Amino acid sequence: MNASVRLSASSLRAHKRRFAGTFLAVFLGVAFLAGTLVMGDTLRASFDTMFGNATSGTDAVVRSADAITTPGESEGVREPVVTDLVGTIEKVPGVAAAAPNIQGAGQLIGRNGDPIGGQGPPTLAGNWIADPELNAYRLAEGHAPRGPGEVVIDRGTAERGDLKIGDTTTLRTPDPVKVTVVGLATFGGEDGMAQVTFTGMTRADAEKYLTAAPGEAATIQVRAGPGVSQQELVDALTPVLPKGVEAITGQESAEENTDMISSQFLSVFTTLLLVFSGVALLVATFSIHNTFAIVVAQRTRENALLRALGAARRQVTVSTLVEASAVAVTASAAGLAGGIGIAAGLQALFPAIGFPFPEGDLVISALSMALPLAVGVVVCLGSALLPAVRAGRTAPLAALRETAVDTSGASRTRAVTGLALIALALGVTLTGVLASPSIWLAATGAVLALIAFVVLGPVASTTAVRVLGGPLDRLRGVTGGLARRNALRSPKRTAATASALMIGVAVVSLFTVFGASLKATMDQTVARSFAGDVAISTPSFGAGGSGLSPRLADAVQRLPEVDTAVGLGRGVAEVDGKGRALTVTDPVALERTFDLGEIRGSMNGLGTDGIAITENDKQHLKTGEKARLTFTDGRTQTFTVRAVYGQSELAGDYVITRDAWAPHRTQDADTLVAVSFKDGVGTDDGKAAVEKAAAQYGNPEVQTRDEYAQSAAGGIDMMLTLVYALLALAVLIALLGIANTLTLAIHERTRELGLLRAVGQTRSQLRAMVRWESILVAAFGTVGGLALGAFLGWVLVEASDGASDSAFAFAMPPLQLTVVALVGLTAGALAGLRPARRAARLDVLRAIATE
Repeated sequence: MNASVRLSASSLRAHKRRFAGTFLAVFLGVAFLAGTLVMGDTLRASFDTMFGNATSGTDAVVRSADAITTPGESEGVREPVVTDLVGTIEKVPGVAAAAPNIQGAGQLIGRNGDPIGGQGPPTLAGNWIADPELNAYRLAEGHAPRGPGEVVIDRGTAERGDLKIGDTTTLRTPDPVKVTVVGLATFGGEDGMAQVTFTGMTRADAEKYLTAAPGEAATIQVRAGPGVSQQELVDALTPVLPKGVEAITGQESAEENTDMISSQFLSVFTTLLLVFSGVALLVATFSIHNTFAIVVAQRTRENALLRALGAARRQVTVSTLVEASAVAVTASAAGLAGGIGIAAGLQALFPAIGFPFPEGDLVISALSMALPLAVGVVVCLGSALLPAVRAGRTAPLAALRETAVDTSGASRTRAVTGLALIALALGVTLTGVLASPSIWLAATGAVLALIAFVVLGPVASTTAVRVLGGPLDRLRGVTGGLARRNALRSPKRTAATASALMIGVAVVSLFTVFGASLKATMDQTVARSFAGDVAISTPSFGAGGSGLSPRLADAVQRLPEVDTAVGLGRGVAEVDGKGRALTVTDPVALERTFDLGEIRGSMNGLGTDGIAITENDKQHLKTGEKARLTFTDGRTQTFTVRAVYGQSELAGDYVITRDAWAPHRTQDADTLVAVSFKDGVGTDDGKAAVEKAAAQYGNPEVQTRDEYAQSAAGGIDMMLTLVYALLALAVLIALLGIANTLTLAIHERTRELGLLRAVGQTRSQLRAMVRWESILVAAFGTVGGLALGAFLGWVLVEASDGASDSAFAFAMPPLQLTVVALVGLTAGALAGLRPARRAARLDVLRAIATE
């Protein structure tokens, strides 16, 4: 063992440059993984601290006991509590103070006329609580609201909207309200709670604009007297609370808020980063394996001499693994430091891009350090295992042989195995996508397809390089021909090098195809369902935005240019015991403005006890049957199914009238107003008239059908931008793999390159030959990646289609995929620059004399 270690140490000292690319690949993968874990821990701890500080004075929260949660929602909707309870609560022994917390949606308009926030995080409005201990926000400048129209806003919102104390602006509740900023506040010591906006109003204004009726609040905040614990306070409150109302400790409330942030943002965000860390490490695995395979092949004679001198197979294998361990441990340890640096950089970068990363020290847990270190070492050793075993099998007589010829490109066994795997992958995938829709079967087929590509790589590389490199003979003459032959020399090496880039390009192509398909789906949905001419909407996704005034549709309907204007509101209720989203609208106008497909029954007579459902409804109800709806106010009502319609993408699955919803409503808002013009009214004239009417209601956006479809898919472009930025790391690691392979190949071909220079090849021709070889390898990886990515994109779209009630459309974006291909080829050219320069600098006589 000691001899193996000494041998490995000598080899590492003698061949430091050989392992530079491997070191970087491991370093980048581990750094990204460690940075993700540290950042996730830091964000969670920061939000824990922030919510803890903000609610430190609230010892108990009184709220409705039951919540209705609809599919896809992590936080349910609760019934308001009556504010009269405050008087009862204040009489309970141990209570120092109690205050109603009225909360709803409210979106401020900035100085430039654009709404602030709304792209995901909530835009909140509520009453300003006078007791500073019970108020999560702290007044930093100005004074609390005292009269109608006066508001306090958080500092972050003021900065984003360029608002200051004394400014007058509009607050969408969703009805537009003129407000004057009289104070600025902080939340938990920060300028705001991430991108959440908050507007604090007087209690009278909050009841007027944010509730269905005066005397209602979302919760009641309670502060305990001296010596009373939070649990003791809750125990004292519980007996006096009416049925359906509960009390929880302030700590439980803070934990729920943190869990909500975690489930809606942190978990998704960190999971996304961990997935891309995995992709980066997978790409690094190919690069690492290729490096060790080349090094072992180049040291065949050296290993054979060791065997001839008496070294056992085990010693040669252990020697190679010791080298891999040394690289793995040093690169992984450096990666941990790099990961901490990445997390610190993101902590500084996030505020610059509009997401305030809570201040505080980085949280570095033992798991965040141990896991990336272990993964880095395992990936490196696992990648080096096969080459190490191959090194141990070197026969002593190999010292007398010339370099072995790679025949993997002509391997019949490899070809048959690869084709069998492709057939199996197609069979499993098509079964999981078309025959019996199953996400797991489709995913299994996708993994088998990836394995098949890797197995078939050396066989495919021979054909691919001949085809892709064919034009080089004509375009670049002898230089191009030599580049093509060099890439053909070792099919296994070419395939392994290209595989790293192939995976990176495949994942980029997968998300590109899926993103384009989502856009096409939205276009298809709007084209199929929306029969109107223009749509009025508030551009938002997630929980943000305040919606549209329910009075807007009526105001637009009165325009002489308009035939029909219908607003779509949103409600929630339990339908036969299961939480469902309701569409609150005028059913007759809905039928005229939206294509609902075949309708059985009539949308005309829903009244206050009728409901219309889609054929996809989860309850499988038919016309004439009864549905029992329980609303957030606790009341239950039996509705009769009076219509069943075919299409539901924009109309929703359950439709009731505004009159039926009115007794149960809270803060009323529409999510969309669809407008159809009278015959003879042009789109431009009609749109201008609608914009003028809508300006009185907070100036929401008026769009044509095409514009509405584009804006509805706006979040997809943001997602793709983040994906491309993250995948740049995988592509960078693949580039390092190509550059490292070429560098090692040049070392292997030193004598050959010297002879080429001796017979008249110029330095520029030698550089061009190496660069074109790099481009050919990159072209093979890029083409394979595009094919695999397009296939996996189709699988993901079809699997999503089978798992969802909505019909997904598959789309191949030629322009974006062309850009991906050009990036792959450019990456190959860049990867070949340094090896080409090194090759051109070789001394001719020394190169010829090299063994």
